[in-house]
Amino acid sequence: MTVKIVLLYLLKVLGIILGIVIIYVLLGLLIPFIPVSAKDDGEKKDISIYIYTNGVHTDIVMPVKNNLQDWSLKIPFANLKSKKTDYNYIGIGWGDKGFYLDTPTWADLKFSTAVKAAFWLSDSAMHCTYYTTMKEGDDCKMIMISRSQYEKLVRFVEDKFDRNQNGNFILIPTNAVYGDNDAFYDAKGTYSFLYTCNTWTNDALKVAGQKAALWTPSDFGIFQHYK
Repeated sequence: MTVKIVLLYLLKVLGIILGIVIIYVLLGLLIPFIPVSAKDDGEKKDISIYIYTNGVHTDIVMPVKNNLQDWSLKIPFANLKSKKTDYNYIGIGWGDKGFYLDTPTWADLKFSTAVKAAFWLSDSAMHCTYYTTMKEGDDCKMIMISRSQYEKLVRFVEDKFDRNQNGNFILIPTNAVYGDNDAFYDAKGTYSFLYTCNTWTNDALKVAGQKAALWTPSDFGIFQHYK
């Protein structure tokens, strides 16, 4: 095989990869504009939840405790650095374990982490963060939902946690937490460029009967429907 043939082959491969990337970017920008409308179940909307982004990962934020669910029993305060017990909200997000543990900001992103995450090569995790208060802004939007919608949301979120033989969520022992009020747990499923942390959050909103994008890999695709 001559050098010329090898070069032509490499150029073709690079062209295919570049084409896939361009198509993915275009779809990631355009498909999120296709809306999924909220579904009114006719019930009173008296439970407040939030969608929150730190610029990389999105979370669904819910009350720590009400008469439908007590998250502190499944995600103990004892697993937090702070050990505080007076939090009012909990944010939960699903994503790639490498991204979560090694990439708190885009500046921390490593090429190896990105490749593993994009191509189904690593495990996933749940990031759970407790909050005392929530404040609406460009990065945080409040949504009022019904009790039935909240129950569906809770089931969706719980089903993504991996569990031990006793049925408990599995804590990931790590110092790579973002603060003194969060912890990581093992999760089901595999992250990829087709199913990201934001895709999961978007699906959670659909399950709860809320506005969402048809599909989105980015937080922008979610938040544009809540302007």
